[in-house]
Amino acid sequence: MSKSCGEALMHLLEAYGVTTVFGIPGEHTLELYRGIEKSNVRAITPRNEQGASFMADGYARVTGEPGVCTIITGPGVTNAATGIGQAYADSIPMLVISSANDSPSLGKGWGRLHETSDLCAITRPITAFSTMVHDPSEVPELIAQAFTVFRSGRPRPVHIAIPIDVMEMPVADNWQPYKTPALPIPGKDAIDEAASTLAQCESSVIMVGGGAQHASNEVVRLAECLNVGVIASNAGKGIVSDDHVLSLGGGVISPAVQNYLAKAEVVLAIGTELGEADSFIYDLPVNGKVIRIDIDPARFSDAFPASIAILGDSQSACTQLLAALENQDIRTRSQNTKAELKQVRIQQNTDYTDVERQHIRLLDALRDELADDAVVMGDIAQLVYTGTAAFKARLPKTWFYPAGFGTLGCALPDAIGAKLARPEKTVVALVGDGGFMFTVNELATAVEEGLSIPIIIWHNHSYAMIRDGMVKRGIPEIGVNPVAPDFIKLADAFGCPGFNVSSEDEFRTVFRAACEHQGPSLIIATENDDWLT
Repeated sequence: MSKSCGEALMHLLEAYGVTTVFGIPGEHTLELYRGIEKSNVRAITPRNEQGASFMADGYARVTGEPGVCTIITGPGVTNAATGIGQAYADSIPMLVISSANDSPSLGKGWGRLHETSDLCAITRPITAFSTMVHDPSEVPELIAQAFTVFRSGRPRPVHIAIPIDVMEMPVADNWQPYKTPALPIPGKDAIDEAASTLAQCESSVIMVGGGAQHASNEVVRLAECLNVGVIASNAGKGIVSDDHVLSLGGGVISPAVQNYLAKAEVVLAIGTELGEADSFIYDLPVNGKVIRIDIDPARFSDAFPASIAILGDSQSACTQLLAALENQDIRTRSQNTKAELKQVRIQQNTDYTDVERQHIRLLDALRDELADDAVVMGDIAQLVYTGTAAFKARLPKTWFYPAGFGTLGCALPDAIGAKLARPEKTVVALVGDGGFMFTVNELATAVEEGLSIPIIIWHNHSYAMIRDGMVKRGIPEIGVNPVAPDFIKLADAFGCPGFNVSSEDEFRTVFRAACEHQGPSLIIATENDDWLT
């Protein structure tokens, strides 16, 4: 019995392990929903396609598997583009299936509904690839190519557009998934050279990023073997516990940590871009030799060219490097390494501003209330900037701060995606009052799905980072102090509880209640309240 192309596609995605898709049904995606109804795939309906892409992003961050969007052509794609761009910047797997106008009209400007002159050109700069289907027979190969990107290389979004006439065409075959290749294994010569260099140098430091999320045990063993400090990027936070004596956390934003990094003779960069967004400075002080372990060969000749390039999976590379170091006469490290790192942490704490200390009081209380495996989804907000260094992440994939694209409003829909993926875990959203208004509509989705998500809003009545930049440069505060709504009334309108907290004890009590409530809760902490100062 034949199926439509759209229906067959959903069955194929189910065969690849897809269980959830995010999207708003439209006139041009009806055949996809026929397939959803006849499969075991669950459809989640956001209130904007931007929410769909953010939810897919959050889903993928905690699972490592692609988040999937099903969206219409034209405005569906343009709305989703921000979340797609965020996933691209942070190397997150995402499959975007969109409709397209009927094949005879493509690129001709006939005035079709949702028409664009070149749909794939919109997403091509923010995807691993973006392509238009011309015949149903192309679909299995394109989906296989997408999953090869997700599972065998640097994971990034893929956009596959299907014209509505093609989506309706009959498919007689039962499409089956292709086998995807394994992650690449590093070459022995590069591993041996790296082991020799690390064994003989006087001082080194490990910088770890999101590409090593699955290599936590190996990275910890490597740091302990070499007796060196570990600095995490935003995406690498928790790979080495922030409580570990060798960890400087996600602290590269700190001048004290930057000074420590600047002195390293060798920097071992594992699965990280060494990007500006991790440090908020243009020139990261990397002065020594750089050994780079990365699955993306483009990283070896970027702003921090590799002295030794190890191409391959980070877990495999670290395992091989540990084995190679067993054959090395590792030069005796300074017995003061741990003492030096302790002094860096002390200086880091000294450098915090008064407002950052307010953030830390809230974050410390939050840390006390959370299990180690709880998930914190951060927005682009000052509270989260501080948390990158100050919040104690003890496990990988528990602290998320998508700094690469710098997208306000991501925290709530990202948390929705994460909670749907990991319903057994506590999932918290951290967001500023300005950023929250970007995607406040997705409260409706969280309420509809009954998702227990405490949403902590840091209320400073402004886009504070931009405001502070204007003040610093002597620019009038134009457009940076928007009027905020009454968040408690707003929460009530969506059917969820809201709380203005005025003490640490009240925060803890309210937070515990929010974790038990079957739906989202707003918890508002206002900057400069007495309990925070």
